[in-house]
Amino acid sequence: MPELPEVETMRRGILPIVGHRVLAAECPPCDRRPILMEPSIRTINRKLVGQRINGINRLGKRVLIEFENGSTIVIEPRMTGLVLLADPPTVDHLRFRLRLQGDACEEMLFWDRRGLGTLRLLTPRELEQRVGAKLGKDALVIEAEELREKLARSRRAIKVALLDQTAVAGIGNLYAAEILFVAGIDPRRRCDQLSKPQFERIVAATRAVLYEAIDHEGSTLSDGTYRNALNESGGYQNYHRVYDRADQRCIRCGIGTIRRIVQAQRSTFFCPCCQKKRGLHPQVAEIEVSPN
Repeated sequence: MPELPEVETMRRGILPIVGHRVLAAECPPCDRRPILMEPSIRTINRKLVGQRINGINRLGKRVLIEFENGSTIVIEPRMTGLVLLADPPTVDHLRFRLRLQGDACEEMLFWDRRGLGTLRLLTPRELEQRVGAKLGKDALVIEAEELREKLARSRRAIKVALLDQTAVAGIGNLYAAEILFVAGIDPRRRCDQLSKPQFERIVAATRAVLYEAIDHEGSTLSDGTYRNALNESGGYQNYHRVYDRADQRCIRCGIGTIRRIVQAQRSTFFCPCCQKKRGLHPQVAEIEVSPN
């Protein structure tokens, strides 16, 4: 956390800074664990002062801030990072500030409570070599046959494989569970045991779940850490079908009880009635899995 929907929400939230020029790049005083920042803040400031922001993009779970000189700030929020235009949740976890000249915003902030996030200023070549080349296709655009080519020979459980960013970029623990529930597939099922129609269902469910989550500006869980660019909660946590619903009745079949298991040291939630290891529960076919 945050995953693709939360990072895409961050990206959309800071779009107002496009066209602004950088007055300064700063690291506010912070006595907490420092984030990984490359190069030094002094070098980042020297390279960016006066530069116009040309665009805001996303690469997997990373926010990209693109400048007119071709360089890009790559922010990876990881567990608790937030990209903000509003006042941060706390001042003592503020890691980075861009002071801006423009009509819409005076600054853009990167806040990180645990200090696990990263911020890098990269050239186009560095961006491709150090980030782009290491990621699979984005989860919103990958096709079923492409995902099948990546995973069909793997003996890993499908839930674990979906977390592999070199196979498909953007899916994390929360949304992998939700996707497999919508697709009606047991998270323990090995990739090499999945059929072509099952991969098609996974890709269709991926788009449906991720677009739905983006519409609700991501999920703010019980710890309250994730916030959008205006420091407001997301809303998709109110629509989770299985995640963090262990021991509750399945909202689809009304028969099964949501189970929690551990896969690759991560919690997995699923309905053993709807997500059978073999076969497809009749009600799964009725679920709408088309993208928005």
